[in-house]
Amino acid sequence: MPVAPLATQDLEAVLAEDFGAARTLPARAYASEEVLDWERTRVFEEGWVCAGRSDELAEPKSQVALRVGSGGIVLARGEDGVLRGFHNSCRHRGHELLADGECAKRSTIACPYHSWAYNLDGTLKTATRFSDVPGFDTADFPLIPVAVREWNGWIFINSSADAPELESWLGNLTDHLAPWGIDELTIEARHEYVVQANWKLIIENYLECYHCPTIHPELCSVSPPESAEALEPTGMWLGGPMELREEAETMSLGGERAGATLPGLDSRQARQVFYFAVFPNLLISPHPDYVMSHRLEPLSPRETRVECAWMFPRNGDFDTSIAEKFWDVTNGQDFGACEAVQRGIESRGFVPGPFDYRESGVHALQKVVAQAYLTGEFERPDAVDMTAV
Repeated sequence: MPVAPLATQDLEAVLAEDFGAARTLPARAYASEEVLDWERTRVFEEGWVCAGRSDELAEPKSQVALRVGSGGIVLARGEDGVLRGFHNSCRHRGHELLADGECAKRSTIACPYHSWAYNLDGTLKTATRFSDVPGFDTADFPLIPVAVREWNGWIFINSSADAPELESWLGNLTDHLAPWGIDELTIEARHEYVVQANWKLIIENYLECYHCPTIHPELCSVSPPESAEALEPTGMWLGGPMELREEAETMSLGGERAGATLPGLDSRQARQVFYFAVFPNLLISPHPDYVMSHRLEPLSPRETRVECAWMFPRNGDFDTSIAEKFWDVTNGQDFGACEAVQRGIESRGFVPGPFDYRESGVHALQKVVAQAYLTGEFERPDAVDMTAV
């Protein structure tokens, strides 16, 4: 029996050695509450999940509560500058320390139920009005930690605290992104979408441009879809570059730049747009003049919250609206397509279909997911073969 609540033969069809014989994931992978519950525990809690940008918790004493997988997490920046994470559960009776989405700025993490207070390193400071119970020692009741790392200005969390090191999880993506200096960029604009589609469908759509000539006239006018390339990953990511058309300076409705070309780019990078999907919930799109990201949070099997953010140099001269307008149009086209796929997958007539070579990235992602469903283990994506395109 598979580890996830899915039929073994359906998953083996995704993993077929013959590319022409491989088939897409079954409908249940996109529509089942049981499958999403499994994913929350085994994917979003046992892997590394992006929780936002570091500069949103830059100040000492800053705190925020959020959900990762099936559980709540509190992030707190200590007065020593270190960002730490803890399960959002008081060691007394389990009350949430902060409500989901709540922010605070104070020198302790305080439980609102019985006023137990914790230092920002998670140690119990005071058990307020707690009786003189024999043997009680505050040192025995620290908050339960989770693994937190900061990378390129993003915060990553591993709730289970037993994933591989983040450096291993990301592999050579760090080197590929280095020229953009993303840790020095700040979010200057942000849009939030709630998409009526499974989280995996959004990533799959992002990983292929087979659909671009059909639904993206604006994108195709500034970047030819046949220019897509794939880079070889050594971590849990997939992606690569696309070229800009000769008359375009970046991805915008008129091809004009939103700001100056980022200083670390060489002449070729200044003429490309890159698309990187970091498993399981971060999409990174470096442009010549800005970096865009999408951060995904599954709300249900059929609903995903997507935060789209545009990052520019601190104190730079730029017009965020140029990037926002282009990608709001393109996001709308993509998300509409994902919602239509979700409806089609859940129809009685859906049967898993084949992959085109232009969907090699989708196939590579689905193989990671299918293998995890079968074994409960994450395996690095295969290098994508687009030679038949």
